[in-house]
Amino acid sequence: MLKSFFSFFLICFIGLAVHAQTREELQKQEQDLKKELAELNNLLSQTQKNKKLSLSQLAIIKRKVAMREQLVNSINRQIRDLDNTIFLNERDIYRLRKELDTLRVKYAKSIVFAYKNRSSYEYLNFIFSSRSFNDAIKRITYLKSYRRNRETQAEAIMQSEQLLKEKIDLLSNNKKERITTLEKQSEQLKVLQEDKKVQDQVVAQLKGKEQELSTQIRNKERQRQKMQQAVMAIIRREADEAAKRAKQKAAEDAKRAAANNTKPSEGTTAKNNTVSNSNATKSTAINEPLENKPVADRPYSVFESTPEGRETSIQFEQNRGRLPWPVDRGNVYVPYGISTVPGTKLTQKSDGIQIALPEGSPVKSIADGEVMYASEVNGELVVMVRHGKYFTSISQLSSISVSVGQQVKAGSVLGRSGRSIDGEGAIIFVINNEKGSTMNPELWLKPRR
Repeated sequence: MLKSFFSFFLICFIGLAVHAQTREELQKQEQDLKKELAELNNLLSQTQKNKKLSLSQLAIIKRKVAMREQLVNSINRQIRDLDNTIFLNERDIYRLRKELDTLRVKYAKSIVFAYKNRSSYEYLNFIFSSRSFNDAIKRITYLKSYRRNRETQAEAIMQSEQLLKEKIDLLSNNKKERITTLEKQSEQLKVLQEDKKVQDQVVAQLKGKEQELSTQIRNKERQRQKMQQAVMAIIRREADEAAKRAKQKAAEDAKRAAANNTKPSEGTTAKNNTVSNSNATKSTAINEPLENKPVADRPYSVFESTPEGRETSIQFEQNRGRLPWPVDRGNVYVPYGISTVPGTKLTQKSDGIQIALPEGSPVKSIADGEVMYASEVNGELVVMVRHGKYFTSISQLSSISVSVGQQVKAGSVLGRSGRSIDGEGAIIFVINNEKGSTMNPELWLKPRR
């Protein structure tokens, strides 16, 4: 009985620990969401200084609404968790009281029995009525164990009373916490409704400025096309130079192999000549500039003609979906591909993601690589980094911190963010493959909340 009693309490405490951990995680998520909302409010106040309504403002407000909804959902989960904890605590208190009543009844019966048989004569009569000496020893042992059992019962009653008190206090704290959480929920729901009203107002205003937005989109499209041409030119130039280096290395290796075969040094054995011939053949095969030659089970790429280039490409690919963002904070206000402007029938195309953030924020490399370009394109400062056969470019910078040919690591600062043509703090981040085709950066970067 006592063993099952303590097992029950152990299970209860483990269950409470699990619920406490879940609640702690939910509270941490709530703090993270509040922090992100504070950053979005700061970013929105900076974009509103522009005095001109823009897509970035709408995107930030929409992001705020989404974050606020997540915050409300997180608080709702906390309430459900508290309700479940309160239910479990009330059930445990009911069981504890029943266990305590049972222990008290049993203890009372043992006290009554001991009282009725309290005289020394009864004890002696019980012992001396034994059939044998061994039977007498067993009866003495029984009397001792009976006394110890009463003491154990008394201790169990005291412990269960203490646990019951702790459970009741915990239940009271849970109920107080639930009231506080409900107040937070009510407050956040009010703010959420206000945010949604602001969002609807901004959409309505943008709808009334469709002509102005159409002009902005045309300007951005011209800018996008010029940037795309510049990026393609840089990739073609790099491909030509890489192919030239590969051919030059292949020719040098072939010349060196031929020299070793025709002019062996003194003391060279036939065995060494065989090894040299084998190595020469292998070296020539690896460096043959064939367009479709597979390299280490990969389709041939001139950017992977060296082990370093191949390894950098592989690392970039293996981190797909886990690469760090180029900025510590910011909000994507134009996604990759073709998107529709909310409240209008206008569409816009983006080769990457356009991120709104405070002007002058540090912009970083998302992976190890080599700087291929760090200068101006069509009046914009641009940095382009090669990661094996992949390229990342960041435009709309206010300053550049790296130079062409420089090796950079993931997290290295490439420059500082500047302004978009709307006059607000923003950058454009693009990922290209070896053929110059663009890829959705958000599929390569680690997920946002």
